[in-house]
Amino acid sequence: MPELPEVETVRRGLLPAMEGKRILRAEINRPDLRWPLPERMAERLTGARVERLRRRSKYILADLDTGESLLIHLGMSGRMLVSGVMLGDFHLDHPAPQKHDHVVLHMEGDARVTFNDARRFGAMDLVRTDREEAHWLLSGIGPEPLGNAFDESYLTAALKKRSSPIKTALLDQHVVAGLGNIYVSEVLFRAGIDPRRAANRISATRLAQLVPLIREVLTEAIEAGGSSLRDHRQADGELGYFQHSFRVYDREDEPCPTCTTPIRRIVQSSRSSYFCPRCQR
Repeated sequence: MPELPEVETVRRGLLPAMEGKRILRAEINRPDLRWPLPERMAERLTGARVERLRRRSKYILADLDTGESLLIHLGMSGRMLVSGVMLGDFHLDHPAPQKHDHVVLHMEGDARVTFNDARRFGAMDLVRTDREEAHWLLSGIGPEPLGNAFDESYLTAALKKRSSPIKTALLDQHVVAGLGNIYVSEVLFRAGIDPRRAANRISATRLAQLVPLIREVLTEAIEAGGSSLRDHRQADGELGYFQHSFRVYDREDEPCPTCTTPIRRIVQSSRSSYFCPRCQR
């Protein structure tokens, strides 16, 4: 599942084609993705101007001048691909239509934004912008880890009564938005914290140290275009490269980059956790 860096990378790639531009025609090629698409979706999108393109947790939100926002969730295999626009020094020509191009936005300026999703685990919805926090996918989500509301005092207070493993606590979207399995594993390695330790058994000092490390790992991943393990692509179709910087994730039995002890893999809440049994206590 794409995590914050992958979604932020896609959002930034969509900016030249979408922000400030009008949707000249919305082409909806099926009635549903993971869930049914909103009623009259093509009609409600066609002619609308995208005033702002932003991210909330793992969701992209396109604020329209109609008072609605287009909510986009990539799911496990969804891709937002841009064509007919300059990205950097290259012009991306329009590709031939593909079988799984479920939603196509024909934008002002000849750009095209295509949502392609072979397995249809992604989702789209239209929500009133002034009521988005009540949307069932967005309600109760914690602060953004790169925002000012996420600081040392917030995190220590949020975790001081949680007896669950620290890995599980950091994956809880009510605690902090957008963190997923890959980046929590990498953060805990840099912090030297065993993913199995109970969150409320970790000192406030060590918990506070997680905040800058979370920001550090996420920022590095965004700069690398996210991590392409299976399906993730940037908006221009290119892969992300942060997977080449993993220190523990998906490196079972490989030597720890710090002490050479073999990296261990365990399962926590049905997800793989990778850690160094010597460096992480």
